[in-house]
Amino acid sequence: MLGRIFNGAGKPLDGGGETVPEKQISIAGEAINPYSREFPSDFIQTGVSTIDVMNTLVRGQKLPIFSGSGFPHSELAVQIARNAKVKDGSDFAVVFGAMGVTFEEAMFFQEEFERTGAIEKATLFINTAADPVIERIAVPRMALSYAEYLAFEKDMHVLVILTDMTNYAEALREVSAARKEVPGRRGYPGYLYTDLSTLYERAGRIKSAKGSVTQIPILSMPEDDITHPVPDLT
Repeated sequence: MLGRIFNGAGKPLDGGGETVPEKQISIAGEAINPYSREFPSDFIQTGVSTIDVMNTLVRGQKLPIFSGSGFPHSELAVQIARNAKVKDGSDFAVVFGAMGVTFEEAMFFQEEFERTGAIEKATLFINTAADPVIERIAVPRMALSYAEYLAFEKDMHVLVILTDMTNYAEALREVSAARKEVPGRRGYPGYLYTDLSTLYERAGRIKSAKGSVTQIPILSMPEDDITHPVPDLT
């Protein structure tokens, strides 16, 4: 699947053929058992000096990026995906999940990965704002499940970039409202924190494998409000 681009339902967007799975796994996944966790060590070079020098990204870590309206977080996400690498010669891959993006952003992601050759070490899952909401909820789970396969079965170091987690949370709110669940803060479901933790806690290293899953979730803060439920619970 490396070098391929898929939509939120796992269907190819790059004109290639359907994938033929060797086995099927649940995308729901599970948080890594604390006892089996290995302490994060070594770093991933992102090519962004502010991150590499001031806030080094360690393998197995999760490092959220908070963005505001009008800021170029999409360009930053692509820059990190394009330049990310490990120094010790280990196998490395990038899994990129985009949720609720515009058609313009979706084309930008595809074209930049293909133009720069970054697609060779990457797999993209792209959900646009016009796609079904339920696929928006599935994208980060598919991305993380594939990353776990590469990390814990193929011993690769995998960087998972997820953008925009605010769109993901809004999709969760839509589904919750459709199910007539009791809303929490600003209409988001009361289990938003629990749901986000099921994604973020899938980053890490385990004692029984040499690989690692590292996460960079990117989210835009509505009205630049850091107390908004999504950034507040991230």
